[in-house]
Amino acid sequence: MPPKPSDTPGSGTGSRRGRPRAIRRLVIWYRRNAAVTSLVGTATATANAAGSMAGSVAGSAAGAAAGAANTVLQPLVFDPLRRLQRGVSGSEGTPINDAERLWVAVDGMGGDHAPGPILEGCLRAVRLLPLRVKFVAETAAVTAAVAELELSDELQAAQQEGLLELVPSGPSVGMDEEATVVRRKRDASINLAMDLVKAGEATAVYSAGNSGAVMASAIFRLGRLKGIDRPAIGALFPTKDPEQQVLVLDVGANMDAKPAYLHQWALLGNIYSRDVLQVGSPRIGLLNIGEEECKGNDLALRTYPLMAAETRFHFAGNCEGRDVLSGDFDVVVCDGFTGNVLLKFLESVGSVLLDVLKAELPRGRRGKVGSAFLMSNLRRIKKRLDHAEHGGALLLGVNGVCVIGHGSSKALSVVSALRIAHSAANHGVMDDLQRLSDSASGGAEPAVACG
Repeated sequence: MPPKPSDTPGSGTGSRRGRPRAIRRLVIWYRRNAAVTSLVGTATATANAAGSMAGSVAGSAAGAAAGAANTVLQPLVFDPLRRLQRGVSGSEGTPINDAERLWVAVDGMGGDHAPGPILEGCLRAVRLLPLRVKFVAETAAVTAAVAELELSDELQAAQQEGLLELVPSGPSVGMDEEATVVRRKRDASINLAMDLVKAGEATAVYSAGNSGAVMASAIFRLGRLKGIDRPAIGALFPTKDPEQQVLVLDVGANMDAKPAYLHQWALLGNIYSRDVLQVGSPRIGLLNIGEEECKGNDLALRTYPLMAAETRFHFAGNCEGRDVLSGDFDVVVCDGFTGNVLLKFLESVGSVLLDVLKAELPRGRRGKVGSAFLMSNLRRIKKRLDHAEHGGALLLGVNGVCVIGHGSSKALSVVSALRIAHSAANHGVMDDLQRLSDSASGGAEPAVACG
């Protein structure tokens, strides 16, 4: 009697002996959890992970396991998040023309972990990005941080190559101090960094310090742009389109706003989106509780006519909260209170999503196997949704490129923030911002009544 197909080694997908037990279990798990794996699995990473796991479980069958994994698992998964998972390492290895490097002033004492991680991020950035760094910090603090993190050799090499320059400063501004302290501490690192930009010795400034102090120092040292009453902090949010980001402003600089402020921020956002993000005709939205013109509070009702009458940008109407990440808008404006709530909410989404998916994974051995395949992708999703992982936000409306980093910034966030600073300075966005004429006054417009 001829052997049954299931008993014949290597007889295709029905073979049991031709495929190690570990691989059969993985295939069964993936088939039972196809809904999850089809959303967040990565075919290539899955195949490689399956091969290595099968090697540790099945010993000499590792090679056959990898082949079987590629054949069986690859059709079951795909990677729609690959383009979202863009890290700063993408620039590593790219030749940098020293003649194209731009000077960026860095407040080395700003942030919860300064100055060590800030310096570490700067040393990494000068190797990855076409920039040079003027690192402004207290000498004693830098010396201690260099010794603690063992950065001496790397720092010395960067200094010898002219990629990083240490600028000594006086007592720094604490994270818990009032913003007005920048007037008293004239030699604070944030003030000296702003002065470097004012004097033309740097094209941009970055600080992860007290955001109120950074804003105050920028206003006092750099000054406001003509026609801008209040600067705004603009943050880039992800959208469902992996190639598109939306600029939201203000996200915390002004808790209370007037219609004229929002109108001015729309002008600023339009120029930044066009010049730096390379959006041909940015779609400007006004954050509101409904799409209709007659919806919203007094601020929204009075701002809408100003936006609708503006000819210098394309006003796309009201933007509801659910539409911020939809990709239907390129710039969204709101008061700083609302914007900061929106920003902090987005920061929590990544970690909550990860916790929910972890809770939904099967328990026992199947859950552990599934987690091994999914957790790396889920962590990347979390980082993609966490604004703290993307360096910082732009302070728009001051006479210079200024990037404010998250207070908890470490090396990776510093590199990302310096990338933003370099991009804004390199595209000459300040030239267009300085051409802004005086904005229209914020006089009260008649509120539109719902019919």
